[in-house]
Amino acid sequence: MHNTILITGGAGFIGSHVVRLFVKNYPHYQIINLDALTYAGNLENLKDVKDQPNYKFVKGDITDEPFIDELFATYKFDGVIHLAAESHVDRSIMDPLAFIKTNVMGTAVLLNASRKYWKDNYEGKLFYHVSTDEVYGSLGEEGFFTEQTAFDPRSPYSASKASSDHFVLAYYHTYHLPAIISNCSNNYGSNHFPEKLIPLAIHNIKNNKPVPVYGKGENVRDWLFVEDHARAIDTIFHKGRVGETYNIGGFNEWKNIDLINLLCMIMDKKLQRAPGTSAKLITFVKDRAGHDLRYAIDATKLNKELGWEPSLQFEEGLEKTVEWYLANEEWLEHVTSGAYQDYYSDQYQKR
Repeated sequence: MHNTILITGGAGFIGSHVVRLFVKNYPHYQIINLDALTYAGNLENLKDVKDQPNYKFVKGDITDEPFIDELFATYKFDGVIHLAAESHVDRSIMDPLAFIKTNVMGTAVLLNASRKYWKDNYEGKLFYHVSTDEVYGSLGEEGFFTEQTAFDPRSPYSASKASSDHFVLAYYHTYHLPAIISNCSNNYGSNHFPEKLIPLAIHNIKNNKPVPVYGKGENVRDWLFVEDHARAIDTIFHKGRVGETYNIGGFNEWKNIDLINLLCMIMDKKLQRAPGTSAKLITFVKDRAGHDLRYAIDATKLNKELGWEPSLQFEEGLEKTVEWYLANEEWLEHVTSGAYQDYYSDQYQKR
């Protein structure tokens, strides 16, 4: 194998799509998927590649320094694509220390291991940190996040990711560790854990349960199909400039309530229900603490420098996503466990 790549968080939503793409597109790479298999990690996401000769799964925690050191010593990684993170804002509000541990300390442990085992011989090596647009804070009705936008995190989740971004750049500037960061907008698509807006709504509409929408549903997000994000990560990993940050976005802003109404229309069609049936399930709930009004990414740099652009219009991608969830009911039932339902009941209370 010419390249041995560590992908952290590879059993999660975005990570599993990245692992699949690299395993299939680069048979000469050895892909090591490291995941702690917490609530959102699911090896069922990767059943189609689990027996490939260039793929290996390792269960482990990125905050376990001796374990990470042993992993680097064993596999002698040429590159790291770091996606492992606690990522749900609501959970970060309930348990901020878990996010600090995983997102900040875990990233620092990986950076330290990379520096230690590459021993300043950085030729052909790369640490690629996958982050979020939430580090930039909240926008008003106009403007976009660019790579020069100052960080202004508003939740424990976004603060932990902003901190990890700073550590990556600090290792680049202090130790000259070859590193790249990308900050992406909201993703949607298959294998998404059903606490997030779109899979939660699909699951609830199918089962005639209330569809919770925070506040009045006026918060705006930029949405990107997860397979397009995986392609962007592939492009940046192979073509991006060391020391740079790249914003990844779909040029695709939607108010939450407009997105849910579109989703209800698609579900009515797919389930052969009368138009307007699913929309009756929309239930407005108490707004999230510190809820950012609007995110919008300017991905011009990624497009102009590296030639990446989204492949799907949102309506097409959303319809494909609905079709996947309806065709994979067993997957959805497996992840909607009793523990998830307890959390769900606590989190979404009617106003």
